[in-house]
Amino acid sequence: MTLDTLNKGETALILKVNAPQSLKARLNSFGITKDATVYLQEVTLAKNTIELCINKTKVALRISEASHIEVEKC
Repeated sequence: MTLDTLNKGETALILKVNAPQSLKARLNSFGITKDATVYLQEVTLAKNTIELCINKTKVALRISEASHIEVEKC
């Protein structure tokens, strides 16, 4: 399952980031790395952006970026 398939209010463990190196480096700078726990806090009305809470930091990602992140629900 990928991060873009989570529903609002769900928590997941990141298993793998399958992204090009430039995107992977950007995600790493936000703390989106293997074994990190993320909480899906909000989904925009247009369903093109999600807001995550990771390590007490809020991060907004495009759905297209979230589709590169493999997760497992907690």
